Amino acid sequence: MEHSTSPTPHFPMRFKQKVAIVTGAGSGLGLLSAQQYAHEGAKVVLVDVNADAIATAAEEIQQAGGEALAIPTDIRSYEAVSQVVARSVETFGRIDILANIAGGNPHRVCNCPGGFEDMTQEAIDWGIDVNFTGPIYFSHAVLPTMIKQQGGVIINLASVGGVVGGAGAVVYGAAKSGIIGLTKSLALTGAPHGIRACCVSPGPVLTREAMANIKTPLGRAATPEEVTKFILYLSSEDAAMISGSNHLIDGARACGGYR
Repeated sequence: MEHSTSPTPHFPMRFKQKVAIVTGAGSGLGLLSAQQYAHEGAKVVLVDVNADAIATAAEEIQQAGGEALAIPTDIRSYEAVSQVVARSVETFGRIDILANIAGGNPHRVCNCPGGFEDMTQEAIDWGIDVNFTGPIYFSHAVLPTMIKQQGGVIINLASVGGVVGGAGAVVYGAAKSGIIGLTKSLALTGAPHGIRACCVSPGPVLTREAMANIKTPLGRAATPEEVTKFILYLSSEDAAMISGSNHLIDGARACGGYR
C-alpha cells in the first residue's frame, strides 16, 4: 500500500541574485525584512547601530545557506552611509533594493516623556535625523549605483502618523510625512532609469507589546509579517508598475473611526 505524502511547499525565490540593503536590521521590521529577503534568495546587507544584533542575524542567515553582510552604522552620518554603499558594491557588485526601515519615536528612544513642548533638542534632532535624514542620505548614496544599473527599488517606511499627524508625536509625524514626500520625488527622479520608490505606512504593529493597546477600527494591531510581506511584494517584479505611492497598513486607522 502506497503512503501519500504532502507536497513540499514551494517558496518563491523572487530575489535570487539580488542585493538588498536593510537599515534597522537589528530588530523588529528591519530584522524580519532582512530575513525574508534572504529566505527568497537575496544577498543582504544588514545595517544597524547594534553591532551584536546584526552580527548574530547575519550569522544565522549564513548558517541557513544565505549570503549576508553586517555593517554597524549610525545612519545620521553621511560618511558612514557612503561607506556602507561602497562596501556593499565591493562585496556583492550591485545594489538592487534599499529598504529604509530604521526609525522610532524619539520620546521613547531618547527617554523623553511629555509633549512636544517638553522635548529636549537631543530628542528633536534624533527624531529628524534617524527618521528622515538617514533615509535621504541612503537614497542619495545608492542612486548612482542604481542609475548605472538602470534599475533598483527604494522602499521607505513611514507611518500612519505621517498621514494623520498626532499631538503626542509631533517630530515623528513630521519626519514620516516627509518620508512620503521623499518617496514621490525619488520615484520621479528614478523613473527614467528604471528605479522605483514606494512607501509603506503602518499603523500599530506588534513589534512591541504596548502596540496592542493602540486601537484600530479592525480591532487589532498588525503582525510584523503583515507589514514585511507587503514590503517584499513592493520590492519584487510583481509590483513593477507601482512607484511613488504610499500604502497604509493600519486597519483603517487613518479613516478616523478608531476614536
